[in-house]
Amino acid sequence: MEKRFSKRDILTRKLMEQEEEQDTEKTSEENKGGENNSFTQLVSKILHSRTQVHIFHLQTKSFAEHKALNDYYDEVLELFDSLVESYQGKHGILSNYKCDGFENYKSGDQVISYLKELDGDIESLRKSIKESFLQNQIDTVQELINSTLYKLRFLK
Repeated sequence: MEKRFSKRDILTRKLMEQEEEQDTEKTSEENKGGENNSFTQLVSKILHSRTQVHIFHLQTKSFAEHKALNDYYDEVLELFDSLVESYQGKHGILSNYKCDGFENYKSGDQVISYLKELDGDIESLRKSIKESFLQNQIDTVQELINSTLYKLRFLK
C-alpha cells in the first residue's frame, strides 16, 4: 500500500531541506575563520598523536614504555572525540583535517621529544580559542600528555 503525503507534509519536508542546506552553508562559512584553522590544526595533531603513539607502543621493547603509551592511546581518543563534538556543537562541523607522516620507534628519548613537541604545539594553537569549556577540555588533553611524559621519564 502506497502512502500518500499531504501538501503540508511535502511543504514541511521542503522547509526542512532548505534549513539543512542553510546550516551546511553556515558551517562552511564558519570553517573559513582563523579560529577554526587553529582549532582544526590542534585537533589534527591530537588525532595524529593517537596513531603515532600506537606505533611507538607496538615497536618499543620496554614494558614500562609499552604500558604508558597504551594508556595514552586508549584515553586520548575519547578526549579528542569530546573536544571536537563540543566545538562542533557551538561552531559547526569541522573539515580539512591534516595528517603528518608517521615515524618508526627509535628510542625512548624520541618518544619523549615527540610528546613534548605535541604539548608545545597544543599550547600555541589553543591561544585563539575563546570558550572556557573548550580550554578545559584542552587542559585535560595536556594533562594526559604530561602524565604520559612523567611515566616515560621516571617510571622505568
